Amino acid sequence: MEGVKLVINKSLSSHFQVTHTIHMSTIGQSSYHLNATYVGDQQLSPTEAFPTLVGDINNVGSLHAQALHLLAERIRNEGRLPGNTSAGFFAENFTQQSKFVTWQFDTEYRGDDYTATLTLGNPDLISESIILVAHFLQSVSSRLVLGGEMVYHRRPGEEGAIVTLAGKYTALKWVSTLNLGYGGAHASYYHRANDQIQVGVEFEANTRLQDTSFAFGYQLNLPEANMVFRGFLDSNWCVGAVLEKKLPPLPVTLALGAFLNHWKHRFHCGFSIIVG
Repeated sequence: MEGVKLVINKSLSSHFQVTHTIHMSTIGQSSYHLNATYVGDQQLSPTEAFPTLVGDINNVGSLHAQALHLLAERIRNEGRLPGNTSAGFFAENFTQQSKFVTWQFDTEYRGDDYTATLTLGNPDLISESIILVAHFLQSVSSRLVLGGEMVYHRRPGEEGAIVTLAGKYTALKWVSTLNLGYGGAHASYYHRANDQIQVGVEFEANTRLQDTSFAFGYQLNLPEANMVFRGFLDSNWCVGAVLEKKLPPLPVTLALGAFLNHWKHRFHCGFSIIVG
């Protein structure tokens, strides 16, 4: 969290919501985002409703749109259009451009004890470039899930594939995950001590960069005081914390945050106000 951020959420109906976000930064450019979300009537669970349409545009004209639709009981489709952006997995790993327009299409099939997903990213028939991502997860038992991911990319003069194996074990109060691939390994552990305290540990080893890192995070909930405190510490000598405070009966949440990088002697702080 850095600078000052104001977020205003407005529900226009039971299906339509808009969000205004104003960010005033002291180290970068200030920005304004307008986000609109539409949620349909077909609801499968408290967190899943179809169709879902999301659009976000900022003050420099960068547009990001997303559509999620349920074709059948077990088949979900998703389309994404991130515009004029240099962030994200695809930009970091598979392109040299600083700004571009791309699109992505996902299809997910959910079986009784497995999930399969196929992602098609930014295909170009003229230059014969494409990004293809395939996921598969299988429930071995009620607590153990095993699977993998394959990322295939092709563009003029370059072609390759990356395979990653994944596992997840879920217990009553903790969850552990492990990913192993050609690029390295990633492991995480999350533990819910009680209704107020949650902790997590993350470890990552990158063989390409010859670097390893770990991070420790925690969350403290104080429902009687309407407060949530989150903090983290990692191996790069970075320390950060965020304090969120609800102000009933007003629909307002105040957040204060600070970030300190001891190694680079860099300090950021800021606060945000969320209305709605």
